[in-house]
Amino acid sequence: MASQIERACLEKGLKMTEQRRVIARVLSSADDHPDVEEVYRRASADDERISLATVYRTLRLFEDSGIIESHDFGGGRTRYEASSDDHHDHLIDVHSGEVIEFFDEELEALQEKIAKRLGYRLVEHKMELFGVPLEKSAKGRK
Repeated sequence: MASQIERACLEKGLKMTEQRRVIARVLSSADDHPDVEEVYRRASADDERISLATVYRTLRLFEDSGIIESHDFGGGRTRYEASSDDHHDHLIDVHSGEVIEFFDEELEALQEKIAKRLGYRLVEHKMELFGVPLEKSAKGRK
């Protein structure tokens, strides 16, 4: 059965090589936001013929086609996730690099209100919050 990203590639008319299929499955099954090295590690575990260059080229193709999105959450690593019509924001743990997806209706309404007050209608936005777990920040204040 084709993964979400494989189906999106076929809908966009992309040629699906076996290596692209493997990379698409890796991204579709990711419950995190892997960087290129992690995508390569996971993909090459499934198909040892996949090179790092192939992963880079494939990620660029998928991104240019609007199938995946890239994020710069700091740390010098671009991270990837499947594109989605479902809006969400990100909270990044600056210690571990963990990315937590969230949606908050109050926050969305506040952003709309602010844009309107400033004379704008929002058409798109991204929010990335960077934080540390409360217990770690509390220890650092002693």
